[in-house]
Amino acid sequence: MIDSLLRFNRFFERQSLYPILLSSVLALSMYVVRVVYYESAWVIYANLVWNLVLAWVPYLFSLLAAALHTLFPRRGWLLVFPGLIWLAFFPNAPYILTDFLHLTVRADVPIWYDNLLLVSFSWTGIFLAMASLRTMQSLVKAHLGGLVSWFFVAITLGLTGLGIYLGRFERWNSWDLVFHHEKILADIARRFADPLDNLHFFGFTLFFIAFLAVCYLMFISVGRTEEPAAPRTHPIRRKV
Repeated sequence: MIDSLLRFNRFFERQSLYPILLSSVLALSMYVVRVVYYESAWVIYANLVWNLVLAWVPYLFSLLAAALHTLFPRRGWLLVFPGLIWLAFFPNAPYILTDFLHLTVRADVPIWYDNLLLVSFSWTGIFLAMASLRTMQSLVKAHLGGLVSWFFVAITLGLTGLGIYLGRFERWNSWDLVFHHEKILADIARRFADPLDNLHFFGFTLFFIAFLAVCYLMFISVGRTEEPAAPRTHPIRRKV
């Protein structure tokens, strides 16, 4: 029993579950305080809670994929379904950053509190995105190799920048990929067909891709940081 609990604990530590839970609790606590003291926040910032729920979806499916790989390391086809769901919902995690568009001065609360509230939700969304992407890259690397795994990261970030734009400005959702994928593809094709008339689309998408790429490189580099080795002690030589 204890060995099983320790294995679960090590698994969750590798997936950064505990700091993500702590960050989510902090964000939700700040939202609750905002609602208790300023009731208008229930309407103004309710979308933050929903977006946080959506941000957890790809992370949970990355956990599922990692668990399946641990249990069945040679059955890579088992990762296809959770991987597709993860990819479809992945843009929802960093999408929370765009909620800063709702930040404005309000008479009922200091601006610094709303700023920290949005930062806490946005940081949690980014953390969820980076942790799940790291997990999925490691799975792709295990089955297809390191080069393919970085190509996978590049494609994912490219689609994410595109998805965030379509979600924020065109109001498409992840489930629209199933029910309205023809309209989404037509919307994208129309913009690529006339790039000079869609500079906002390309600028937003490219800058968001660059931002997420830097965030991911920083995230994985921090994860690889090792504690400095203890200084070597030389044995004391006795004089004869």
